[in-house]
Amino acid sequence: QVQLVESGGGLVQAGGSLRLSCAASGRILSVNAMGWYRQVPGKQRELVASISSSRGNTNYADSAKGRFTISRDSANNTVYLHMNSLKPEDTAAYYCNLNQGRESYWGQGTQVTVSS
Repeated sequence: QVQLVESGGGLVQAGGSLRLSCAASGRILSVNAMGWYRQVPGKQRELVASISSSRGNTNYADSAKGRFTISRDSANNTVYLHMNSLKPEDTAAYYCNLNQGRESYWGQGTQVTVSS
């Protein structure tokens, strides 16, 4: 089993910044990619950003491009999401995801609330 623990969420004013962290532990063998998703009540969970383990290739949702940066610390199995120029529409629960082989693991989520 793999455990993911997120941290760094909170309340921030529009235009502010936050950094989310996700630490993976447990039976980590060969990670394909890690990423961040977000979800608001009544809507589907959506990809925010992902990063591959092999080459560090990144992928961003259009809403995140130019404002968010995903990075990783492979030695410590940790992934970060740096969020700048936050907008009220970024308010959501943010979930860390890890893909390993055919398995996909999720963290419990961290709430990000952006006030206008």
